[in-house]
Amino acid sequence: QVQLVESGGGLVQAGGSLRLSCAPSTSIFSFNPMGWYRQAPGKQRDLVASITRGGTTNYADSVKGRFTISRDNAKNTVDLQMNSLKPEDTAVYYCSARATLTNRNCWGQGTQVTVSS
Repeated sequence: QVQLVESGGGLVQAGGSLRLSCAPSTSIFSFNPMGWYRQAPGKQRDLVASITRGGTTNYADSVKGRFTISRDNAKNTVDLQMNSLKPEDTAVYYCSARATLTNRNCWGQGTQVTVSS
């Protein structure tokens, strides 16, 4: 059973920054793509950003220019750098990874990000 372990959530004031990290229990090269989703209370889970094995990135319009997704092959992590955070970024953030062998999506347990105004 593949596990995705997220870290880096927390409470920050508006305008601040946080960095989320996702560490799978197997090599990140086993997945394509990997990404981050978020779900606010009462809302659906939406894509925030994704990155392919080749490094192609995709962002939700609401986070373009503020968030950056990256792969660290040496550390075997996919990270999400979040700058200029806004209260509307408050949500539980989930790491997602599509396993290349099974084409199935794997999910982390989620990490809470709270941005105070």
